[in-house]
Amino acid sequence: MSLLPWTRRNPINGDLARFRTEMDRTLDRLFNEPWPAMEPKFLRGEGWLPAIDVSEKDEEITVRAEVPGVDVKDLEINVLGNTLSIVGSKEEKKEEKGENFYQCERRFGSFRRVIELPETADPNKVTADADNGVITIHVGKKPGMKPKHVDIKSAGKKIPVGM
Repeated sequence: MSLLPWTRRNPINGDLARFRTEMDRTLDRLFNEPWPAMEPKFLRGEGWLPAIDVSEKDEEITVRAEVPGVDVKDLEINVLGNTLSIVGSKEEKKEEKGENFYQCERRFGSFRRVIELPETADPNKVTADADNGVITIHVGKKPGMKPKHVDIKSAGKKIPVGM
C-alpha cells in the first residue's frame, strides 16, 4: 500500500462550484418540467438544457442562451405575459470514411427553457439576435417603472444604497 500526498482543493472554485451548477440545473428541470421528471426514464427522450444568463439594467432585461450547433430556424422564442420561453432542437451528424471503415455518429435532442420576467418587462419590446451559437434576447421595460433610490439614515449619517 502506498500513501499519496494529500492535496487540499479550493472548494469555492472547484468542486463546490460544479456541485452548485449541477444542483441549479436539476432544480430548474424539476420546477420547469415536473411531469417529465417523474415519468420513467425509458418513456422519455433525454434532452439537454442550454446555459442561460439573465441580467437587468434600468432600461432593459437581457437574456443570453448558449445554443451551439442549433440553427436559428430550429429555435422559437415566445413571450406570454411575464413568461419568456425558448424552445429548440438540435441534430448533429458526424460521418467519417476511411479505407477500411465507416463511422457515423448522431446526436439530437430538444430543450425548453422558461424564464419568469419581472413586472417591469414590456412584452411588446422584445428583440433577439444570434451570434456564434449565442442567442441574445433584449426585453425592454415599461416606461416609468424604474427603481427608486432610497437613503438609509444611521446615527445621523446617510448611507446611500445603490440599486
